[in-house]
Amino acid sequence: MKSIVRLSLLLSALLLTSCNSTVKPAPLKTVPFVDLTRYTGDWYVFAHIPYSLEKGKVGTLDRYAMRPDGRMDNIFLFRKGSLDAPLQQWKGVAWVHDKKSNAEWRVQFIWPFRVPYLIIDLDPDYGWAVIGHPGRKLAWVLSRKTTLDEGTYQAILKRLKDQGYDPALLAKVPQLPSKQ
Repeated sequence: MKSIVRLSLLLSALLLTSCNSTVKPAPLKTVPFVDLTRYTGDWYVFAHIPYSLEKGKVGTLDRYAMRPDGRMDNIFLFRKGSLDAPLQQWKGVAWVHDKKSNAEWRVQFIWPFRVPYLIIDLDPDYGWAVIGHPGRKLAWVLSRKTTLDEGTYQAILKRLKDQGYDPALLAKVPQLPSKQ
């Protein structure tokens, strides 16, 4: 009987220890408000946390356009492997999930999969934006230009770290020179 009690106590201690070691981070904090009219248009992917569907893609750009039904076209343009490769695209749809702030969306490229899109940092002049994902395994630094000032980028990385991201996971995406 004593061995059953000891075993139960040991298992309970192991369960409690494992629960304590998997502390869930606080939810990502989105920006207070996004003006959708100013946000629509072209955004170059300056940096991201690479994942399987984006690996090997360069010259990437997200294009957002409002639709009459209130949703947005979300076109992902890219070149595979080289900036000289032909331009390809994936067509998706996005819609605002939090209509008070317009900073939380859902994006869908393949039905029925919907992905949270959280605008967690945004330049007051809409020159750059940072998109996060609740699990912090995905992030994108977007810019209206193919380049981003290094000081601005370092400040973005610091704020990403403050939100619980590991900035070392972000990789810059090769881009063609701006035409601007």
